[in-house]
Amino acid sequence: MKKKLLLSILFFGIIKIFLAQSQIKVIEDFKPSTANQPGNEYPMVNSEGRVRVQISAPEAKKVQLDIGAVKYDLIRDENGVWTGESAPQDVGFHYYQLNIDGASVPDPNSLYFYGAGRWGSGIEVHAEDEEFYALKNVAHGQVREHIYFSKTNSSMRRCFVYTPPNYDKNTETRYPVLYLQHGGGEDETGWSNQGKVNLIMDNLIAEGKAKPFIIVMDNGTWRMPKREKPAPQDTAKKEERPKTWPPKGWADNFMKTMLEDIIPVIDTNYRTIADPKHRAMAGLSMGGMQTRIITLANPDKFSYVGMFSGGSISLEDINNSPGFKENIKLVFISYGSRELENPRIGLWGDPKLNTEEITKAGMNTHFYVSPLTAHEWQSWRRGFYQFAPLLFND
Repeated sequence: MKKKLLLSILFFGIIKIFLAQSQIKVIEDFKPSTANQPGNEYPMVNSEGRVRVQISAPEAKKVQLDIGAVKYDLIRDENGVWTGESAPQDVGFHYYQLNIDGASVPDPNSLYFYGAGRWGSGIEVHAEDEEFYALKNVAHGQVREHIYFSKTNSSMRRCFVYTPPNYDKNTETRYPVLYLQHGGGEDETGWSNQGKVNLIMDNLIAEGKAKPFIIVMDNGTWRMPKREKPAPQDTAKKEERPKTWPPKGWADNFMKTMLEDIIPVIDTNYRTIADPKHRAMAGLSMGGMQTRIITLANPDKFSYVGMFSGGSISLEDINNSPGFKENIKLVFISYGSRELENPRIGLWGDPKLNTEEITKAGMNTHFYVSPLTAHEWQSWRRGFYQFAPLLFND
């Protein structure tokens, strides 16, 4: 009996110490997120980057905040209102959702953004350098929705087109074009909604840091083809085929769509300088991987290449792509610093080493690292901010 009592006292003593150590003092300087629905106080963010959410769910048994691949339990008050916050997050934009009794749902307090294959909630964590994508009293361009028919896909498609300030006033002026692609699980709304690329461009142009150009943002989503069920066979004798990712040919359809539909539609409907010297392609993550494949296969169609957290271009790549070294004026590669800490970052080798090798081979390159960010929009916003001033300066 005494032994059980002693063990119980010891157990609860350990629990008490653990709870005391786990009680982290939260700085109570929370402010509403700039990505909230108009007039909503929650979600909020404090100076540490903690995200605090609140929702009324009187009948719920358990509510969690799901952000950064971590779930945080919320606490219920006597009125059935649940409140809680996350650990500090990196600066910039983040997707998040609420989990109510096992069901993952958007937070009705936030604006909605398309990411992770769904429309869901997003939040902005204050960044010291956020001025470069802030809404300012400068001349603004327009983001236009353009609907067109794709012969390649036998379907209607949509892209968004950024035209620089005074595009409709200076009707004799023609512009270079950047084809800018989103990442996996996102769509053609990503770069303007989450990335704020139009505001970045407006500010760069107003400060005289970048030349005006058109930006085209289309949907590069692809899906694995359906496989037929294999015929019954002796599995013991079956040889496993090597697994590669992404699978061979995964970007072929979008490459055809880009070359035969998107570029002709833009050159027909907008005042472009319709030649390879005034055409660039870039993308983030999956879009960077698409950029790599499309520009290596078609170095006569583009002159500038940008890849944000989307692989890199190696010496072997340019040696196997006749005309790439001669035609491409810039290869821009960028990553978040936290990404480069991951030893598995390089799908096609070490991105920094690859870039150094093609630089030595005579190519004009630029390698940028976003400080203290990972595979997220702040890395890509910063990458674009560094990339845009390097375009079309010849």
